[in-house]
Formats: sequence, C-alpha cells, structure tokens
Amino acid sequence: MSIDLVWLRQDLRLADNPLFAGPLGEHLACAYVLDERWLKERRIGAARLGFLWQSLIELRGRLLARGSDLLVRLGDPSEEVAALAAELGARRVRVRWDPGWEETRAVERLAPRLAADCELECLEGGMLFTEDDLPRPVEALPPGFSGFRRRLETVTPQYAGSIPVTLPPWPPQASRGLPPLRWVDVRAAEWSASSLGGFRFTGGERAGLARLNDYLWGSGAVAHYAETRNGLVGADVSSRLSPWLALGCLSAAQVNDALDDWEAERGASDSSRWLRFELWWREYFHWAARQDGRRLYGGATPPDGGEDFAAWCRGETGLPFVDAGMRELTETGWLSNRARQNVASHLVHDLGVDWRLGAAWFERCLIDHDVASNWGNWGYIAGRGRHAKAHRFDVLDQAERYDPQGDYVARWCPELADLPPGNARHRPWRHDPAVFLPPPSLSIQEEAAP
Repeated sequence: MSIDLVWLRQDLRLADNPLFAGPLGEHLACAYVLDERWLKERRIGAARLGFLWQSLIELRGRLLARGSDLLVRLGDPSEEVAALAAELGARRVRVRWDPGWEETRAVERLAPRLAADCELECLEGGMLFTEDDLPRPVEALPPGFSGFRRRLETVTPQYAGSIPVTLPPWPPQASRGLPPLRWVDVRAAEWSASSLGGFRFTGGERAGLARLNDYLWGSGAVAHYAETRNGLVGADVSSRLSPWLALGCLSAAQVNDALDDWEAERGASDSSRWLRFELWWREYFHWAARQDGRRLYGGATPPDGGEDFAAWCRGETGLPFVDAGMRELTETGWLSNRARQNVASHLVHDLGVDWRLGAAWFERCLIDHDVASNWGNWGYIAGRGRHAKAHRFDVLDQAERYDPQGDYVARWCPELADLPPGNARHRPWRHDPAVFLPPPSLSIQEEAAP
C-alpha cells in the first residue's frame, strides 16, 4: 500500500495546488502542524490564529468531500511531519516551497529525519512565476522592484490549475481531525473583530473565492480601485484579498486569471492595472525573501523598544492618525496599505524604534501576515537590507490628505469624535481631548511606496 503525505503550510486550498496534482499514492494523508513556538513566543495573535483555524476547518470539509481528510497537530513542524511519515510508512512527503528563512530551514531539517525509502518532494506553486520562468538565477535577480519587474514583464505568468475531483482515500491507520481552537488558545476562540472595520473576514478557500468574485463581478469595485486604493474606510476601497493570499486559500495565479477575464469583458483600465501591480509587488517580495534568506529579518535581536514602542502598540502615541491605525489593527487584525505605511514610518523615523520590533508586532496581529511581504515592506520603510533608501512620511500631512474630515480618526478614537471635523481631529494630544500639543517639526517628504 503506497501512502503519500502532503505537508500543508501557506497553501490551504485545493484548486491550483501542485501538492494535489500529478500521480498520487493509493492513500493520501494531509497534515498541518502549528508551530508551538508561535504560541509560546506569542508570535501569532488571536485574530490571526482564528482566521487560520477557520481556513483549516473549511479545508478539511473540502478534503472530506473528495474522499480525503486533514490532520492538524501542534509541535515542531519538522519533527511532527517526520514522526507522522514514520507512523504511516509513507513513500513520499510533498511540501511546497515557502519564502522565509525559517520556512526553508524547516524543510531542510525534515530531510534527514525521513526514512531512507521516503522521498521528500518540494514543489513550487501559489505564485505568478516558478523558478524555471525566471530569466536568470534567483541569486542574480535585480535587488530593486523596478529592475525585477523589467526582467519579468515579457514572461507569461503561470495559469491557475484545476481543482481535483477526487483524492486517494485516507490511510486507515492514521489519526485525523483538528483540536477545538479553545484547546489551543482561549483568547483566539473568544476573539471577534470589531464591527467598525466594516468588513467581515472569514477564513477558507470558499470565502476567498467568493470575495474575489464579488470584488470583480458582484460589486464591481475593481473598476474604481485606482481612485479608492488609498482609502481608509469601506469594504471595497481595496480588494482585501491579502488574508486569503497569505494563507494560500487563494493563489496569485487565480487572482491574475480572474483579472484577465475581467479585462477581456470590461477592458483593461488604470484600476485593473493597479491591482495587478500589487500582485507584482507581492511577487517581488517573495523572490527577494528567497534571495535574502536570514538577512530578511535584519540580523541580531533588536533592543527593547521601551515605552514609545508599547504606546505605539496600544495606539496611544498622541498622534491621532497613527493611534487610529494601531487600534484598527488590534481590533480587526487588518489595516489598509496607506495606514500601514504611516504607522510604520512614525515608529521608525519619528519615534526612532527599531523597525524589526514593528515587523514582529505586525506578524503577531495581521490576519494577512506574509513573511516576505511583511518583513520586506518594513525593510523598505526603514531603508534596511536591500533597500538603501528609507521612506518617510509626514503623518500630519498624510492625515489631512487622506482623512480630511477626521472621520477615520473619529471612528477608532471615539474620545476625539466630539471635536469639530477636520484638522482639529488630527492635532497631537495627550489622551485628553482638551490638552493639545503643538505640531512637531516635520520637514520630511513623502516617498512612493508599494
């Protein structure tokens, strides 16, 4: 009896998933291992863990409908997968290559733990391009986004693969299922996003496909993306596809194909091109992470951020625009791109806190945390690593430009809601609406950012 073991990580879908393509064994086991260090070191917060668990539960249902199942364990991923392969007598372990040094090391650590007759197959997928598509070796790709895009703009992106109709049955001797989330983390089981976010994120492939379909064909909001992409409030100011892309509930090829279909019927526009541009930025950060390896994380452990960092995390910096963004992050697990740039710039360039602390906080809080995009974007703001130029924002100017009436601030900082609309809601304060501070001296210029 031949048994294949699929090790799932950031690829929690059936459609366009190379792990379920090609000849498979007589039996198939599918496993996800939640790294217990994420819990012990508090690297995954309640919002992110809850969204992950929803995605796993939904994936299990889709696997069951095709004759298979899912097993979820907690522990060291390499050790747990090796132990499961030994228990099953698996002939092969299949895993997708994921960006990030830790993710790569996990696969490298698995290899010597497998039996001599158990093959380790590492596949590519989920992206617009494979390594074979690249015009030059990964290590020789241009360090900057513009050069990367020029090298690849003549290459045809991958098309999304199909969804399997049936899968080999579950090995009869294997355990299956996943523990209740309450057993894993009570806070995650009890957490719910604030309704002020204006959009309900639900984990899983089905929800991701539904959002993609609605954004393109239901609301048709993609037609206005160029005008709304810097918006702060509203379900359709952006695609909001990033959480499903981050966990692999959707692949980049699926989104790109859907955009092709939309443009074929409605015609290409600045808006559809801008959305595709965001996919290219994601692609760039993923290949950059593969180039950088451990350097992506910026080297040695950063110093303690002190009270400035703690106040930033709480949304109590005294700059309403920043505080509103940080409160939205903690209360919803999501934040618009415009707000992310501003809160990051303020932490690094105004408060002087090490950028790696901010990246780690985002890793904990964001339901769309993606190691390559998150750490890559923080390095971009800070001007570290491959990014020689820092990108700094005048937060007060940004607030007046993108939140002219202060509605976003009033939404997340209710203590300021009674102030007159406009600039009054943006002035620095000491957590007492009656005590304002003079605006800080900020002679800085906004730079283009992803």
